[in-house]
Amino acid sequence: MANQWFNQFYAQIAQTNLSPWLEVLPAQLAVWQTQQLHGDFAKWQKLLKKLPQTNTSNCDIKSQVSFGTTDDVDEYTQKQIIGLLKQFKPWRKGPFNVHGIQIDTEWRSDWKWDRVLPHLDPLKDRQVLDIGCGSGYHMWRMLGEDAKLVVGVDPSQLFLMQFQAIKHFNPDPRIHLLPIGVEQLPELKAFDTVFSMGVLYHRRSPIDFLHQLKMQLRTGGQLVLETLVVDGDDTTVLMAGERYAQMRNVWFLPSTQALSIWMSRVGFKDVKVVDVAVTTTQEQRQTDWMDSLSLEDFLDPNDPSKTIEGYPAPKRAVLIGTA
Repeated sequence: MANQWFNQFYAQIAQTNLSPWLEVLPAQLAVWQTQQLHGDFAKWQKLLKKLPQTNTSNCDIKSQVSFGTTDDVDEYTQKQIIGLLKQFKPWRKGPFNVHGIQIDTEWRSDWKWDRVLPHLDPLKDRQVLDIGCGSGYHMWRMLGEDAKLVVGVDPSQLFLMQFQAIKHFNPDPRIHLLPIGVEQLPELKAFDTVFSMGVLYHRRSPIDFLHQLKMQLRTGGQLVLETLVVDGDDTTVLMAGERYAQMRNVWFLPSTQALSIWMSRVGFKDVKVVDVAVTTTQEQRQTDWMDSLSLEDFLDPNDPSKTIEGYPAPKRAVLIGTA
């Protein structure tokens, strides 16, 4: 099944400026399939195969991510779909709507998209790369803006399966998710727009990461960078202790001014801070589709302006720059 997904992508890029990727990508994914599969991968594949074939009467990826209506399926089929999709929990990024089934994810990723969209160069006919794409919610919205090709990379195999479960109901050939990390990307210098949302603070070397992002863009292409920030001047950077908001893998949280300098030092031009927003417990919360701990549990119960460890509560900024 996985070979089918990837072979379609290989054929699609063979005659484009992304063709140099074929020198390394098939070998990387072959190693992934033979040596790095998650212990539940075979189970997830069986669940995918059980998803019923349905007639999707309408799709909306412009204002939401919605495929089909309740009227497309009978009650038994709808219950079957719910039962199968719930076995891919936790669903973190969304929401998705499939035949009237509302997958109420931990994050209201549509709110973030609404903050980002007004600041983008038009995505129409563009080749777009989403690094750290999760289960692909924002990729569908990028496609809704008439992108020519949307490629997401994220090493989480559960995210790959969630993406394929959603794509089952709209098998659009212009959208693909590859289970690799940013460090496996060659210097393609071919994408018109690169998104990186919620990744920078997970990288031990943020400057190297920004360089990796720049090396995916053609000259004049646009980077859209969203990350956790702290208040401060151009020298302010927080490096948390063992945990930040209960997350272990958080490294550097710069101020927006410091991050702007980092981007400029790497070679981005026209760097702008276009949005800053405190993350609320309405935007990130526990749901029936993600029923473990969430933001409310990670904040100081007596002072929600601080994390449980005493750091400033999560605040996120969006910066754009030109390669």
